[in-house]
Amino acid sequence: MDSVPAQRAAIDRIEALVQEEVGRNISHLCTAAAGGLWDMASSIAAAAAPVVGVITGFYVPRGTPPAGETDGPIGAALLLRGLRDAGVAGRLATDAPCRDVCAAALRGAGIGGLVLDAVPVGAPLGPLVAAWRDAGVTHGLSIERCGRSIDGMPRNLRGVDISAHTAPLDELFVAGPWQTLAIGDGGNEIGMGALPRALIGRDVANGEAIACVTPARHLVVAGVSNWGAWGLLAALAVLRAEWRGALLAALDPALDAAIMAEAVWHGPAVDGVTARQELTVDSLDMATHHRKLLAIRAIVEG
Repeated sequence: MDSVPAQRAAIDRIEALVQEEVGRNISHLCTAAAGGLWDMASSIAAAAAPVVGVITGFYVPRGTPPAGETDGPIGAALLLRGLRDAGVAGRLATDAPCRDVCAAALRGAGIGGLVLDAVPVGAPLGPLVAAWRDAGVTHGLSIERCGRSIDGMPRNLRGVDISAHTAPLDELFVAGPWQTLAIGDGGNEIGMGALPRALIGRDVANGEAIACVTPARHLVVAGVSNWGAWGLLAALAVLRAEWRGALLAALDPALDAAIMAEAVWHGPAVDGVTARQELTVDSLDMATHHRKLLAIRAIVEG
């Protein structure tokens, strides 16, 4: 995969895999964002010394128990593990309601010592913005993080305002010199403002109310946001041969299972669809997710 056309073809195949529809009626959103994975991966791969700041954590107030969801932190932790092993610096930002889930996911990935920025809801974000600037963050990547809708409130897919449990990390996302990258699966996540609000409103349930207005320079729309994180790892493995071994090693069902178990049982984390504390993401079981992970990795392995 040394030639650019071959690399592009492989990454487009990976993007097609992660865009598989799982019931949210996002096929037109996927079409509108097509090519985003190539652009996103290329922006990181082209940096001389990339530093990736990840934003994640989506709180489920109706969960049993109320907690952050499994989609987002688990994919972020696996991505950050692969990047670390490839020699790429990273850090993770969330808010206090999702802190424990994110910390557990990082422990499960074996990177519990990674910098975790967790801001209280209602706290000023200036100090966190300054910390990211001081750390030399080059790429701000949001993965499954609820963002501001047209009325300024973060809303879940049911249209419920969850601002009481959600710090406005949109402000961090757009506040620095870093390139803005985003992965989402429903239209209400940070970065989805890169798509026409009317498109989200037309195709997604409650779309007019929930559509996030915060844009990203490069957007990946995925069937499940964790899949988008895996796709980014794989795309970077296509583009940077010297990173490939470490990144492919992270695309491991056993590692994902370890992250999931730690996040669910010790976070705790809940499934964002079922709202239950269980080893599922968006109501899909681990076997389903791991078939997707292995299919993504197989494209890189050729």
